[in-house]
Amino acid sequence: MKFLHLLLPFVFLSSALSEETKKPNILWITIEDWSPDLSCYGTKGISTPHVDQLASEGIRYQWAFTTSPVCSTSRSAMMTGFHQNYIKAHQHRTREKQALPHGIKPIPHLLAENGYHTSLMSWKVDCNFLPDRKEELFQGTDWNQRKEGQPFFARITFSGTHRLWNRDPVRPIDIKDVEIPPYYADTDFIRRDWANGLEQMQLVDREVGALLKRLADEGLAENTLVFFIGDHGRCHIRGKQFLYEGGIRIPMILRWPGKVTPGQVNTDLVSSLDICATILEVAGIQAPVPLHGKSLFKDGVKKRPYLFAARDKMDDTHDAMRSIRSHQHKLILNLMPQRPYCQFSHYKEGAYPALAEMNVLHLEGKLNEAQSHFMASKKPEIELYDLKKDPYELNNLAGDPAYADVQAELLTELAKWRKEVIHDQGLSEEFGAANTIFPEKCPTPTVGEWVNANTKNYDFFKVGLPGWYPTRTLAEWKKVRDLWTPYVFRDPSSEMSRPVVPHSQKKRVKKKKVKKKKPKKAKN
Repeated sequence: MKFLHLLLPFVFLSSALSEETKKPNILWITIEDWSPDLSCYGTKGISTPHVDQLASEGIRYQWAFTTSPVCSTSRSAMMTGFHQNYIKAHQHRTREKQALPHGIKPIPHLLAENGYHTSLMSWKVDCNFLPDRKEELFQGTDWNQRKEGQPFFARITFSGTHRLWNRDPVRPIDIKDVEIPPYYADTDFIRRDWANGLEQMQLVDREVGALLKRLADEGLAENTLVFFIGDHGRCHIRGKQFLYEGGIRIPMILRWPGKVTPGQVNTDLVSSLDICATILEVAGIQAPVPLHGKSLFKDGVKKRPYLFAARDKMDDTHDAMRSIRSHQHKLILNLMPQRPYCQFSHYKEGAYPALAEMNVLHLEGKLNEAQSHFMASKKPEIELYDLKKDPYELNNLAGDPAYADVQAELLTELAKWRKEVIHDQGLSEEFGAANTIFPEKCPTPTVGEWVNANTKNYDFFKVGLPGWYPTRTLAEWKKVRDLWTPYVFRDPSSEMSRPVVPHSQKKRVKKKKVKKKKPKKAKN
């Protein structure tokens, strides 16, 4: 299938858009924490008619990926068009944010400087660099704030697919209708949690539909280039925060009436960074520093042999890994293989019901080999997968003589990217400290309990949390699963609140208030 068919040759398009009034509007829709789990991508059980229609009116990208598997780092990359490591925005929830290096400017600034009205129509910016405030990056909060005839660049995030996950009373999903990846235990608990996520996406789909209807009702749809993506992969234990397909593969859809032939399915390797390059291309803007992405309207994307991704610190949870993906193979380099996949995370233990179910089954010895792999106490240094034969990334081929040439090639290309493209800083001294400064084993029944009791003794944000695993005893994990059960299986119309998991809430260290000395009165 042809990559892209423009009804108007792109070389003429650029000159045709030289007048400001003829520049296209740009609407960039993002959903949070979501893989291509949509009906237009073939996901079972779910119905997303509005996103499906958008795809039918443009291009659906089958193999689209983000640069990082968590929000602030992936959003930092998408706000600039550069890999997060290159702009030193790769540590999730970094304390000391810095100005963008190398003369790089945020994409909204470049558009504003070239006549666009820029707006962020939702609250979340979540960037690990300065400037990082909504009002510093965008001019307004809605495209209706633009001047008459002025083109707009609008971004909006629908956050519903981030956990909590509300149920859908209009179209509840039967657990028998969903398909569970083989790396999860196929239990009613896992199925219900998975189906709840799909129901939440159905709610978001209606929000997307309402926004697109507004665009059409205001007569703006015909001259608006629309992008729809996820910021990173799904909010599940082997998804978000990891470089497997479930963590970095995202939905991506492009619609541009009259310019892009509808009904296309594109199978090239594309990146979230390519959206930035495409936006500047159609707006006729030259970036001061060449972007890392490529325009989706150019052949460079079609000829791309690899895509790269990176994961570093996640809140207080320290781990680091890099990946390279071709059309057929994926190699993951674990820079901290001594640390478990499921090391302690306040966020995950307080938000992921399936984590409790999987840990209980693991500690009871009831998981099969594919399911127990992710519950191991450490990781292999190298993971290599043949994605054509093994799309779920279950069979690690690292060290297999039959794949020696593939492994060598991918390691070489990954090292080249780390050195020449992102200027990889690798592991800091603080990252390594977590292996030596803590007791050998967890002294308490839960890691969270020990961590919260020792917040004054360690700067966990700096050195990371202990890598002890399992993070709870079997008895403690059973208590957590029992706590989750009524919430996971709640009725579609229920207003039940999400339970608070013991020892999953982060204890904050109160800063001592420094008393200001009153100035002495001057003597007469």
